[in-house]
Amino acid sequence: MTALEGGLDLLVSMPLMIEYEAVLTRIEHLAEIGLACDEVNEVLDAVARVAVPVSLHYLWRPRLKDSADEMVLEAAVNGNADALVTFNLRHLAEGASEFGLHVMLPREAWKRVQKI
Repeated sequence: MTALEGGLDLLVSMPLMIEYEAVLTRIEHLAEIGLACDEVNEVLDAVARVAVPVSLHYLWRPRLKDSADEMVLEAAVNGNADALVTFNLRHLAEGASEFGLHVMLPREAWKRVQKI
């Protein structure tokens, strides 16, 4: 997440979008959220339309204990984000702090959006 023109932008890289698709279309996740695979792909297409694409010029792996989280950190750092919004504070906080990124829960980000 980065602040631009008084708003907040969602930053994504190609590997991160592929990871979102892989995770969200798992059978157990589809069952949990009550959506069909096609519906999840429609949501991901909408995300891709509004997100700011980030090209990865530098890779800093390994930095995190969970290698699956590396692409989140890479997108944030390469996109010059000022914060990471995640439920996964445990895995991302330490690596993000190396780059001066604030890690916050979605509820914190929502409060920030409401103040804008």
